[in-house]
Amino acid sequence: MAAPHDVSPDDRVPLEHHEILSIVLGVVLAMFIAALDQTIISTALPTIGQELGDFEHMSWVASIYLLAATAVTPLYGKLSDIYGRRIVLLSGIATFVVGSLACAMAPTMFLLIAARALQGMGGGGLISLAQTIIADVVAPRERGRYQVYIAGVFMLSSLVGPLLGGFLTEHWHWSLIFWINLPLGFMAFAMSRRALRKLPRNDRRHRLDVWGAALMTGATISLMLGLTYGSQKGAWLSSDVVGLFILSAVLWTGFSFRLRMAEEPLIPLDVLGNQVVRTGMLAACFGMGTYIGLNIYMPVYFETILHLSAEQSGQALIPLMVGTVIGATTSGRVMLHLRRYTLLPKSGLVLAMLAITILAGWGASMPFWLFETMLGIVSLGLGTVLPVTTVAIQNAVAPHQLGTTTGAMNFFRQLGGALIVTAFAAILFSAPVGLEGPSGANLHDMVTPDRFRWMFYAAGIGFFLAFCFLMMMEERPLRGRGPS
Repeated sequence: MAAPHDVSPDDRVPLEHHEILSIVLGVVLAMFIAALDQTIISTALPTIGQELGDFEHMSWVASIYLLAATAVTPLYGKLSDIYGRRIVLLSGIATFVVGSLACAMAPTMFLLIAARALQGMGGGGLISLAQTIIADVVAPRERGRYQVYIAGVFMLSSLVGPLLGGFLTEHWHWSLIFWINLPLGFMAFAMSRRALRKLPRNDRRHRLDVWGAALMTGATISLMLGLTYGSQKGAWLSSDVVGLFILSAVLWTGFSFRLRMAEEPLIPLDVLGNQVVRTGMLAACFGMGTYIGLNIYMPVYFETILHLSAEQSGQALIPLMVGTVIGATTSGRVMLHLRRYTLLPKSGLVLAMLAITILAGWGASMPFWLFETMLGIVSLGLGTVLPVTTVAIQNAVAPHQLGTTTGAMNFFRQLGGALIVTAFAAILFSAPVGLEGPSGANLHDMVTPDRFRWMFYAAGIGFFLAFCFLMMMEERPLRGRGPS
Protein backbone atom coordinates (compact mmCIF):
# COMPACT_ATOMS: atom_id res chain seq x y z
CA MET A 1 0.00 0.00 0.00
CA ALA A 2 1.44 3.33 -1.06
CA ALA A 3 2.15 6.00 1.50
CA PRO A 4 -0.25 8.93 1.18
CA HIS A 5 2.34 11.37 -0.11
CA ASP A 6 4.09 9.03 -2.55
CA VAL A 7 3.17 8.57 -6.19
CA SER A 8 2.20 5.08 -7.26
CA PRO A 9 3.38 3.65 -10.59
CA ASP A 10 -0.05 3.98 -12.14
CA ASP A 11 -0.30 7.68 -11.30
CA ARG A 12 3.29 8.49 -12.23
CA VAL A 13 4.02 11.20 -14.76
CA PRO A 14 7.50 12.05 -16.04
CA LEU A 15 9.24 14.43 -13.69
CA GLU A 16 10.56 17.71 -14.99
CA HIS A 17 14.16 18.74 -14.37
CA HIS A 18 13.18 21.22 -11.64
CA GLU A 19 11.14 18.51 -9.88
CA ILE A 20 14.04 16.07 -10.02
CA LEU A 21 16.34 18.82 -8.78
CA SER A 22 14.13 19.53 -5.76
CA ILE A 23 14.20 15.83 -4.82
CA VAL A 24 17.96 15.59 -5.35
CA LEU A 25 18.65 18.68 -3.23
CA GLY A 26 16.44 17.36 -0.45
CA VAL A 27 18.18 14.00 -0.19
CA VAL A 28 21.74 15.25 -0.69
CA LEU A 29 21.41 17.29 2.50
CA ALA A 30 20.59 14.06 4.33
CA MET A 31 23.58 12.49 2.60
CA PHE A 32 25.70 15.47 3.65
CA ILE A 33 25.17 15.06 7.40
CA ALA A 34 26.13 11.38 7.17
CA ALA A 35 29.19 12.15 5.03
CA LEU A 36 30.23 15.03 7.28
CA ASP A 37 30.14 12.83 10.36
CA GLN A 38 32.55 10.37 8.75
CA THR A 39 35.15 13.07 8.10
CA ILE A 40 34.71 15.45 11.02
CA ILE A 41 35.55 12.83 13.67
CA SER A 42 39.00 11.90 12.34
CA THR A 43 40.92 14.99 13.48
CA ALA A 44 39.22 14.93 16.90
CA LEU A 45 40.06 11.32 17.79
CA PRO A 46 43.45 11.93 19.47
CA THR A 47 42.00 14.77 21.57
CA ILE A 48 38.96 12.70 22.55
CA GLY A 49 41.22 9.86 23.66
CA GLN A 50 43.36 12.24 25.71
CA GLU A 51 40.49 14.14 27.34
CA LEU A 52 38.51 11.03 28.25
CA GLY A 53 41.69 9.29 29.40
CA ASP A 54 41.26 6.25 27.20
CA PHE A 55 43.51 5.70 24.18
CA GLU A 56 42.98 1.96 24.38
CA HIS A 57 39.36 2.21 23.22
CA MET A 58 39.77 5.32 21.06
CA SER A 59 39.42 3.40 17.81
CA TRP A 60 35.96 2.23 18.94
CA VAL A 61 34.63 5.78 18.44
CA ALA A 62 35.19 5.31 14.71
CA SER A 63 34.69 1.56 14.36
CA ILE A 64 31.42 1.31 16.35
CA TYR A 65 29.80 3.85 14.03
CA LEU A 66 30.91 1.79 11.04
CA LEU A 67 29.76 -1.41 12.75
CA ALA A 68 26.27 -0.10 13.52
CA ALA A 69 25.91 1.59 10.13
CA THR A 70 27.05 -1.58 8.36
CA ALA A 71 24.62 -3.81 10.24
CA VAL A 72 21.51 -1.72 9.47
CA THR A 73 22.22 -0.60 5.89
CA PRO A 74 20.58 -3.62 4.15
CA LEU A 75 17.54 -3.20 6.41
CA TYR A 76 17.09 0.40 5.25
CA GLY A 77 17.16 -0.72 1.63
CA LYS A 78 14.64 -3.51 2.15
CA LEU A 79 12.35 -1.39 4.32
CA SER A 80 12.38 1.36 1.70
CA ASP A 81 11.26 -1.17 -0.92
CA ILE A 82 8.39 -2.17 1.40
CA TYR A 83 7.24 1.11 2.95
CA GLY A 84 8.66 3.72 0.56
CA ARG A 85 11.83 5.80 0.60
CA ARG A 86 10.33 8.87 2.28
CA ILE A 87 9.28 7.46 5.65
CA VAL A 88 12.41 5.34 5.97
CA LEU A 89 14.75 8.24 5.15
CA LEU A 90 13.00 10.51 7.67
CA SER A 91 13.28 7.81 10.34
CA GLY A 92 17.01 7.51 9.66
CA ILE A 93 17.52 11.28 10.00
CA ALA A 94 15.61 11.35 13.31
CA THR A 95 17.68 8.49 14.74
CA PHE A 96 20.89 10.16 13.61
CA VAL A 97 19.97 13.43 15.34
CA VAL A 98 19.11 11.68 18.63
CA GLY A 99 22.42 9.80 18.47
CA SER A 100 24.31 13.03 17.82
CA LEU A 101 22.73 14.62 20.89
CA ALA A 102 23.80 11.65 23.00
CA CYS A 103 27.36 11.85 21.62
CA ALA A 104 27.63 15.55 22.46
CA MET A 105 26.59 14.94 26.07
CA ALA A 106 28.65 11.77 26.67
CA PRO A 107 30.92 12.18 29.75
CA THR A 108 32.88 8.94 29.33
CA MET A 109 34.41 6.93 26.51
CA PHE A 110 31.97 4.07 27.12
CA LEU A 111 28.91 6.32 26.81
CA LEU A 112 30.39 8.06 23.76
CA ILE A 113 30.89 4.70 22.06
CA ALA A 114 27.31 3.67 22.89
CA ALA A 115 25.97 6.97 21.52
CA ARG A 116 28.04 6.57 18.36
CA ALA A 117 26.40 3.17 17.86
CA LEU A 118 22.97 4.82 17.96
CA GLN A 119 24.18 7.54 15.62
CA GLY A 120 25.48 4.89 13.22
CA MET A 121 22.11 3.14 13.24
CA GLY A 122 20.61 6.36 11.91
CA GLY A 123 23.38 7.39 9.55
CA GLY A 124 23.85 3.92 8.09
CA GLY A 125 20.97 4.25 5.70
CA LEU A 126 21.21 7.92 4.71
CA ILE A 127 23.85 7.64 1.98
CA SER A 128 22.46 4.44 0.45
CA LEU A 129 18.88 5.75 0.54
CA ALA A 130 19.95 9.01 -1.09
CA GLN A 131 21.66 7.03 -3.87
CA THR A 132 18.55 4.87 -4.25
CA ILE A 133 16.22 7.86 -4.46
CA ILE A 134 18.38 9.49 -7.14
CA ALA A 135 18.33 6.19 -9.05
CA ASP A 136 14.51 6.21 -8.76
CA VAL A 137 14.17 9.51 -10.59
CA VAL A 138 17.20 9.62 -12.92
CA ALA A 139 17.96 7.09 -15.67
CA PRO A 140 21.49 5.60 -15.68
CA ARG A 141 22.50 7.45 -18.83
CA GLU A 142 21.38 10.78 -17.31
CA ARG A 143 22.87 10.24 -13.87
CA GLY A 144 26.12 11.98 -14.78
CA ARG A 145 24.11 15.19 -15.18
CA TYR A 146 23.31 15.09 -11.47
CA GLN A 147 26.70 13.76 -10.38
CA VAL A 148 27.82 17.32 -9.68
CA TYR A 149 25.35 17.54 -6.78
CA ILE A 150 26.48 14.23 -5.27
CA ALA A 151 30.12 15.15 -5.79
CA GLY A 152 29.45 18.56 -4.28
CA VAL A 153 28.17 16.94 -1.10
CA PHE A 154 31.29 14.86 -0.67
CA MET A 155 33.58 17.73 -1.66
CA LEU A 156 31.96 20.04 0.89
CA SER A 157 32.00 17.42 3.64
CA SER A 158 35.55 16.43 2.71
CA LEU A 159 36.78 20.01 2.89
CA VAL A 160 34.70 21.22 5.82
CA GLY A 161 34.80 18.05 7.94
CA PRO A 162 38.49 17.73 8.85
CA LEU A 163 39.00 21.51 9.03
CA LEU A 164 35.91 22.11 11.12
CA GLY A 165 36.63 19.13 13.34
CA GLY A 166 40.18 20.29 13.96
CA PHE A 167 39.16 23.92 14.53
CA LEU A 168 36.34 23.11 16.96
CA THR A 169 38.47 20.61 18.84
CA GLU A 170 41.47 22.89 19.16
CA HIS A 171 39.72 26.22 19.89
CA TRP A 172 36.47 25.12 21.55
CA HIS A 173 35.55 21.55 22.47
CA TRP A 174 35.27 18.26 20.61
CA SER A 175 31.59 17.87 21.59
CA LEU A 176 30.70 20.68 19.16
CA ILE A 177 31.36 18.33 16.25
CA PHE A 178 28.19 16.52 17.37
CA TRP A 179 26.14 19.54 18.46
CA ILE A 180 26.25 20.98 14.93
CA ASN A 181 24.40 17.89 13.65
CA LEU A 182 21.23 19.04 15.40
CA PRO A 183 20.42 22.10 13.23
CA LEU A 184 21.71 20.31 10.13
CA GLY A 185 19.57 17.28 10.92
CA PHE A 186 16.42 19.33 11.49
CA MET A 187 17.03 21.12 8.17
CA ALA A 188 17.58 17.82 6.34
CA PHE A 189 14.37 16.42 7.86
CA ALA A 190 12.30 19.43 6.78
CA MET A 191 13.72 19.57 3.24
CA SER A 192 13.45 15.81 2.64
CA ARG A 193 9.91 15.64 4.05
CA ARG A 194 8.78 18.26 1.56
CA ALA A 195 10.83 17.21 -1.47
CA LEU A 196 9.96 13.50 -1.38
CA ARG A 197 6.21 13.96 -1.68
CA LYS A 198 6.45 13.53 -5.47
CA LEU A 199 8.87 10.63 -5.32
CA PRO A 200 7.73 7.77 -7.60
CA ARG A 201 7.35 4.29 -6.09
CA ASN A 202 8.06 0.85 -7.49
CA ASP A 203 5.44 -0.99 -5.47
CA ARG A 204 5.47 -4.77 -5.27
CA ARG A 205 4.28 -6.97 -2.46
CA HIS A 206 7.32 -7.37 -0.16
CA ARG A 207 7.95 -9.09 3.14
CA LEU A 208 10.80 -8.39 5.55
CA ASP A 209 12.78 -11.53 6.37
CA VAL A 210 13.17 -10.91 10.11
CA TRP A 211 15.14 -14.11 10.73
CA GLY A 212 17.50 -13.36 7.88
CA ALA A 213 18.01 -9.81 9.15
CA ALA A 214 18.72 -11.07 12.69
CA LEU A 215 21.21 -13.68 11.45
CA MET A 216 23.08 -11.23 9.22
CA THR A 217 23.18 -8.52 11.89
CA GLY A 218 24.40 -10.95 14.53
CA ALA A 219 27.03 -12.40 12.19
CA THR A 220 28.34 -8.94 11.30
CA ILE A 221 28.47 -7.74 14.91
CA SER A 222 30.19 -10.93 16.13
CA LEU A 223 32.81 -10.69 13.39
CA MET A 224 33.53 -7.02 14.06
CA LEU A 225 33.70 -7.50 17.82
CA GLY A 226 36.16 -10.36 17.39
CA LEU A 227 38.36 -8.32 15.06
CA THR A 228 38.24 -5.27 17.29
CA TYR A 229 39.02 -7.14 20.51
CA GLY A 230 41.79 -9.07 18.81
CA SER A 231 43.41 -5.94 17.41
CA GLN A 232 43.15 -3.98 20.65
CA LYS A 233 44.39 -6.70 22.99
CA GLY A 234 46.76 -8.51 20.61
CA ALA A 235 45.22 -11.77 21.89
CA TRP A 236 43.90 -13.32 18.71
CA LEU A 237 43.84 -16.84 20.20
CA SER A 238 42.04 -15.90 23.42
CA SER A 239 38.81 -17.76 24.17
CA ASP A 240 36.71 -14.59 23.83
CA VAL A 241 38.05 -13.67 20.38
CA VAL A 242 37.96 -17.24 19.03
CA GLY A 243 34.46 -17.68 20.43
CA LEU A 244 33.25 -14.55 18.62
CA PHE A 245 34.75 -15.77 15.34
CA ILE A 246 33.09 -19.16 15.75
CA LEU A 247 29.76 -17.53 16.56
CA SER A 248 30.10 -15.30 13.48
CA ALA A 249 30.86 -18.29 11.26
CA VAL A 250 27.83 -20.19 12.61
CA LEU A 251 25.54 -17.18 12.07
CA TRP A 252 26.87 -16.56 8.55
CA THR A 253 26.23 -20.23 7.76
CA GLY A 254 22.71 -19.88 9.11
CA PHE A 255 22.21 -16.74 7.02
CA SER A 256 23.40 -18.60 3.91
CA PHE A 257 20.83 -21.35 4.50
CA ARG A 258 18.16 -18.75 5.21
CA LEU A 259 18.80 -17.08 1.85
CA ARG A 260 17.93 -20.38 0.15
CA MET A 261 14.94 -21.26 2.31
CA ALA A 262 13.12 -17.95 2.84
CA GLU A 263 10.15 -17.14 0.67
CA GLU A 264 11.56 -13.64 0.17
CA PRO A 265 15.15 -13.47 1.50
CA LEU A 266 16.64 -10.25 2.84
CA ILE A 267 18.98 -10.10 -0.18
CA PRO A 268 17.38 -11.94 -3.13
CA LEU A 269 19.45 -14.74 -4.65
CA ASP A 270 19.07 -13.30 -8.15
CA VAL A 271 20.70 -10.09 -6.88
CA LEU A 272 23.61 -11.94 -5.25
CA GLY A 273 23.93 -14.15 -8.32
CA ASN A 274 24.14 -11.17 -10.68
CA GLN A 275 27.73 -11.03 -11.99
CA VAL A 276 27.84 -7.22 -12.13
CA VAL A 277 26.37 -6.82 -8.65
CA ARG A 278 28.69 -9.41 -7.12
CA THR A 279 31.96 -8.15 -8.61
CA GLY A 280 30.98 -4.48 -8.40
CA MET A 281 30.14 -4.83 -4.70
CA LEU A 282 33.49 -6.46 -3.95
CA ALA A 283 35.39 -3.82 -5.92
CA ALA A 284 33.58 -1.06 -4.01
CA CYS A 285 34.07 -2.94 -0.73
CA PHE A 286 37.87 -3.01 -0.95
CA GLY A 287 38.24 0.38 -2.62
CA MET A 288 35.94 2.36 -0.33
CA GLY A 289 36.98 0.35 2.72
CA THR A 290 40.63 1.25 2.18
CA TYR A 291 39.72 4.90 1.71
CA ILE A 292 37.76 4.95 4.98
CA GLY A 293 40.72 3.38 6.79
CA LEU A 294 43.12 6.01 5.45
CA ASN A 295 40.67 8.78 6.29
CA ILE A 296 40.41 7.60 9.90
CA TYR A 297 44.13 7.08 10.62
CA MET A 298 45.97 9.67 8.53
CA PRO A 299 45.22 12.35 11.17
CA VAL A 300 46.90 10.08 13.72
CA TYR A 301 49.96 10.05 11.43
CA PHE A 302 49.94 13.83 11.07
CA GLU A 303 49.50 14.48 14.80
CA THR A 304 51.87 11.81 16.18
CA ILE A 305 54.57 11.39 13.53
CA LEU A 306 54.62 14.92 12.08
CA HIS A 307 53.49 16.60 15.33
CA LEU A 308 50.84 18.77 13.67
CA SER A 309 47.99 20.31 15.65
CA ALA A 310 44.42 19.09 15.22
CA GLU A 311 43.62 22.08 12.99
CA GLN A 312 46.77 21.57 10.89
CA SER A 313 45.93 17.89 10.63
CA GLY A 314 42.57 18.77 9.12
CA GLN A 315 44.28 20.97 6.53
CA ALA A 316 46.78 18.21 5.71
CA LEU A 317 43.89 15.82 5.05
CA ILE A 318 42.44 18.00 2.27
CA PRO A 319 44.32 16.30 -0.64
CA LEU A 320 42.94 12.91 0.43
CA MET A 321 39.43 14.34 0.38
CA VAL A 322 39.43 16.61 -2.65
CA GLY A 323 41.11 14.15 -4.99
CA THR A 324 38.36 11.60 -4.40
CA VAL A 325 35.64 14.08 -5.32
CA ILE A 326 37.47 15.25 -8.45
CA GLY A 327 37.99 11.66 -9.54
CA ALA A 328 34.35 10.76 -8.88
CA THR A 329 33.00 13.80 -10.75
CA THR A 330 35.25 13.15 -13.75
CA SER A 331 34.44 9.45 -13.86
CA GLY A 332 30.70 10.04 -13.50
CA ARG A 333 30.65 12.38 -16.49
CA VAL A 334 33.05 10.42 -18.68
CA MET A 335 31.16 7.12 -18.32
CA LEU A 336 28.18 8.70 -20.09
CA HIS A 337 30.22 8.93 -23.30
CA LEU A 338 32.28 5.72 -23.23
CA ARG A 339 31.26 2.18 -24.05
CA ARG A 340 34.24 0.89 -22.04
CA TYR A 341 33.32 2.90 -18.98
CA THR A 342 35.49 0.89 -16.56
CA LEU A 343 38.70 1.93 -18.32
CA LEU A 344 39.09 5.14 -16.30
CA PRO A 345 38.60 3.54 -12.84
CA LYS A 346 40.97 0.71 -13.73
CA SER A 347 43.63 3.28 -14.65
CA GLY A 348 42.80 5.24 -11.50
CA LEU A 349 43.38 2.21 -9.27
CA VAL A 350 46.75 1.57 -10.92
CA LEU A 351 47.74 5.16 -10.06
CA ALA A 352 46.48 4.73 -6.50
CA MET A 353 48.49 1.52 -6.05
CA LEU A 354 51.63 3.20 -7.38
CA ALA A 355 51.24 6.27 -5.12
CA ILE A 356 50.52 4.28 -1.95
CA THR A 357 53.52 2.04 -2.63
CA ILE A 358 55.72 5.14 -2.90
CA LEU A 359 54.34 6.36 0.44
CA ALA A 360 55.05 2.98 2.02
CA GLY A 361 58.62 2.89 0.78
CA TRP A 362 59.71 6.51 1.06
CA GLY A 363 56.93 8.44 2.83
CA ALA A 364 58.88 8.93 6.07
CA SER A 365 61.77 10.66 4.29
CA MET A 366 60.04 12.65 1.54
CA PRO A 367 59.22 16.38 1.76
CA PHE A 368 55.78 17.20 3.11
CA TRP A 369 54.57 18.70 -0.19
CA LEU A 370 55.49 15.49 -2.03
CA PHE A 371 53.76 13.38 0.64
CA GLU A 372 50.61 15.45 0.15
CA THR A 373 50.89 15.08 -3.63
CA MET A 374 51.02 11.30 -3.30
CA LEU A 375 47.95 11.37 -1.05
CA GLY A 376 46.14 13.43 -3.68
CA ILE A 377 47.01 10.90 -6.39
CA VAL A 378 45.78 8.05 -4.19
CA SER A 379 42.43 9.73 -3.64
CA LEU A 380 42.10 10.87 -7.27
CA GLY A 381 42.57 7.31 -8.49
CA LEU A 382 40.17 5.85 -5.96
CA GLY A 383 37.50 8.46 -6.68
CA THR A 384 37.11 7.21 -10.24
CA VAL A 385 35.86 3.84 -8.95
CA LEU A 386 32.90 4.91 -6.82
CA PRO A 387 30.36 6.30 -9.35
CA VAL A 388 31.12 3.58 -11.91
CA THR A 389 30.46 0.72 -9.51
CA THR A 390 27.32 2.40 -8.13
CA VAL A 391 25.74 3.10 -11.53
CA ALA A 392 26.79 -0.27 -12.99
CA ILE A 393 25.26 -2.17 -10.05
CA GLN A 394 22.01 -0.18 -10.11
CA ASN A 395 21.83 -0.58 -13.90
CA ALA A 396 22.06 -4.38 -13.57
CA VAL A 397 18.89 -4.90 -11.47
CA ALA A 398 15.15 -4.32 -11.86
CA PRO A 399 13.70 -1.02 -10.56
CA HIS A 400 11.77 -2.72 -7.74
CA GLN A 401 15.08 -4.12 -6.41
CA LEU A 402 16.92 -0.79 -6.35
CA GLY A 403 16.51 -0.21 -2.62
CA THR A 404 17.57 -3.73 -1.63
CA THR A 405 20.50 -3.76 -4.05
CA THR A 406 21.78 -0.29 -3.17
CA GLY A 407 21.45 -1.14 0.52
CA ALA A 408 23.41 -4.37 -0.01
CA MET A 409 26.07 -2.48 -2.00
CA ASN A 410 26.54 0.04 0.79
CA PHE A 411 26.50 -2.78 3.35
CA PHE A 412 29.52 -4.39 1.71
CA ARG A 413 31.23 -1.01 1.30
CA GLN A 414 30.77 -0.26 4.99
CA LEU A 415 31.67 -3.81 6.01
CA GLY A 416 34.88 -3.39 4.02
CA GLY A 417 35.48 -0.09 5.79
CA ALA A 418 34.90 -1.60 9.22
CA LEU A 419 37.15 -4.57 8.46
CA ILE A 420 39.95 -2.43 7.05
CA VAL A 421 39.72 0.14 9.86
CA THR A 422 40.10 -2.79 12.26
CA ALA A 423 43.02 -4.19 10.27
CA PHE A 424 44.76 -0.80 10.26
CA ALA A 425 44.15 -0.51 14.02
CA ALA A 426 45.75 -3.94 14.48
CA ILE A 427 48.82 -2.81 12.54
CA LEU A 428 49.12 0.48 14.41
CA PHE A 429 48.12 -0.40 17.96
CA SER A 430 48.03 -4.15 18.65
CA ALA A 431 51.60 -5.03 19.67
CA PRO A 432 52.19 -3.78 23.21
CA VAL A 433 55.03 -1.33 23.76
CA GLY A 434 55.47 -1.68 27.46
CA LEU A 435 52.05 -0.21 28.07
CA GLU A 436 49.16 -2.08 29.59
CA GLY A 437 46.20 0.22 29.52
CA PRO A 438 44.94 3.75 29.25
CA SER A 439 46.53 4.87 32.50
CA GLY A 440 50.07 4.54 31.13
CA ALA A 441 49.32 4.87 27.44
CA ASN A 442 50.61 7.71 25.34
CA LEU A 443 49.53 7.83 21.72
CA HIS A 444 52.92 9.12 20.57
CA ASP A 445 54.55 6.03 22.09
CA MET A 446 52.04 3.58 20.62
CA VAL A 447 52.59 4.33 16.91
CA THR A 448 55.81 4.60 14.90
CA PRO A 449 56.71 5.45 11.28
CA ASP A 450 57.40 1.76 10.65
CA ARG A 451 53.88 0.81 11.66
CA PHE A 452 52.45 3.36 9.23
CA ARG A 453 54.70 1.95 6.50
CA TRP A 454 53.00 -1.42 6.93
CA MET A 455 49.61 0.27 7.02
CA PHE A 456 50.35 1.83 3.61
CA TYR A 457 51.34 -1.57 2.24
CA ALA A 458 48.04 -2.98 3.56
CA ALA A 459 46.20 -0.13 1.78
CA GLY A 460 47.98 -1.10 -1.44
CA ILE A 461 46.67 -4.65 -1.08
CA GLY A 462 43.16 -3.26 -0.65
CA PHE A 463 43.46 -1.24 -3.87
CA PHE A 464 44.86 -4.29 -5.69
CA LEU A 465 41.86 -6.43 -4.67
CA ALA A 466 39.49 -3.66 -5.82
CA PHE A 467 41.33 -3.60 -9.17
CA CYS A 468 41.02 -7.39 -9.57
CA PHE A 469 37.26 -7.40 -9.00
CA LEU A 470 36.77 -4.39 -11.28
CA MET A 471 38.64 -6.27 -14.00
CA MET A 472 36.12 -9.12 -13.62
CA MET A 473 33.01 -6.91 -13.74
CA GLU A 474 31.01 -7.05 -16.98
CA GLU A 475 30.45 -3.75 -18.83
CA ARG A 476 26.76 -3.96 -19.63
CA PRO A 477 25.26 -1.12 -21.70
CA LEU A 478 23.62 1.50 -19.49
CA ARG A 479 19.84 1.67 -19.78
CA GLY A 480 18.57 4.62 -21.73
CA ARG A 481 21.74 5.17 -23.73
CA GLY A 482 22.76 4.25 -27.22
CA PRO A 483 26.17 3.01 -28.27
CA SER A 484 28.98 5.53 -28.16
